[in-house]
Amino acid sequence: MRIGLDGFPLLTPLTGVGHYTLELARALALLCPTDQFELVAPGPFPSSIIEDLRRNCPGNLRAVNTEAKSIRRRRWWAVGLPLYLRKAALDLFHGTNYEVPLWSRRRSVLTIHDLSILLHANTHQADLARRARRRLPVMARSASMIITATECVRHEICEHLHVEADRVRVTPYAPRSGFRAVAAEQANQTKRRLGIEDEFILFVGTVEPRKNLLTLARAFDQILRQTSRRPQLVVVGAEGWLMDELLAFIKESSIGDRLRLTGYLGDDDLRSLYSSCRVFVYPSIYEGFGLPPLEAMACGAPVIAGNIATFQETLGSAAQLVEPNDVEALARSMVEILDDEGRRRDLSRRGLEQAAKFSWERTAHLTLEVYREVLRQT
Repeated sequence: MRIGLDGFPLLTPLTGVGHYTLELARALALLCPTDQFELVAPGPFPSSIIEDLRRNCPGNLRAVNTEAKSIRRRRWWAVGLPLYLRKAALDLFHGTNYEVPLWSRRRSVLTIHDLSILLHANTHQADLARRARRRLPVMARSASMIITATECVRHEICEHLHVEADRVRVTPYAPRSGFRAVAAEQANQTKRRLGIEDEFILFVGTVEPRKNLLTLARAFDQILRQTSRRPQLVVVGAEGWLMDELLAFIKESSIGDRLRLTGYLGDDDLRSLYSSCRVFVYPSIYEGFGLPPLEAMACGAPVIAGNIATFQETLGSAAQLVEPNDVEALARSMVEILDDEGRRRDLSRRGLEQAAKFSWERTAHLTLEVYREVLRQT
């Protein structure tokens, strides 16, 4: 087979979809050494991505920059990519980020990571939500097959996009292989460099409303006001959108001097913080899968997460699940874990066992089955 994958998510600093795209492509190439895989994008890939592919991927996976073929980037999905696919001898194209090329007869697989932009439109920028309402149903109809990471999102796709159940497959994601506990000295060096103390609560993710950081900030403020504890709250992630309410609360509350906003961090720093935090907290109100909690578990962190359907499916009893908008319950859970070394160790052990159930090799196997099923279709 010769398979093309959407490389657009790799053109900017990697977050969830970018990591998914790169890990899946690498795992597919390792699993199928006689097949050819292309990461296709309308612009030059960052040097870090090229170096990663050169160092960690077999020769049957390559990055293709269609910009060199005079294809206009801003009309890539409507014009540029269909033109490229018309010339390229690909058997199938995999849209890894909600989109497949229109006006192309090439068979396609579409990844829909979640339906937050439809089901929680108020947590997204209004123009992007309007665009998604128009385009996502069209993409779902156009793709030969759809994949997603959890059964709960599969049901949402069938219900809200009116897709037949036999056209949607589940391919769970996984923590990246490099996410393992690091030595204490490495973690301590990272903390000193970033100005982080020994006792800290960690959150990792884009700072946006769906991640529910306002509830976390309120619960943290309650801990500082009602207990003698003075941990730090460390928030790792790029600034997103609709942050005014969160920033206003930070300004008027007592948490300012105990809050550390690091911005986007690379994987080495993330591993150190996952490995040394007292507790990792992820009170998201909606997720399609939720990689940060599993990657934290893979590094041995005890995890508190929102009690939502996705986390019931992916994290199960390995995390302490709390109603996402219950400030008091979240504060109590954090204090309980901060105060109870035995509870931390128990959650750490269970988290390591849970994270080990997932692998990108398995994700690639399941995705490959979808490719073959699509290519068998007449």
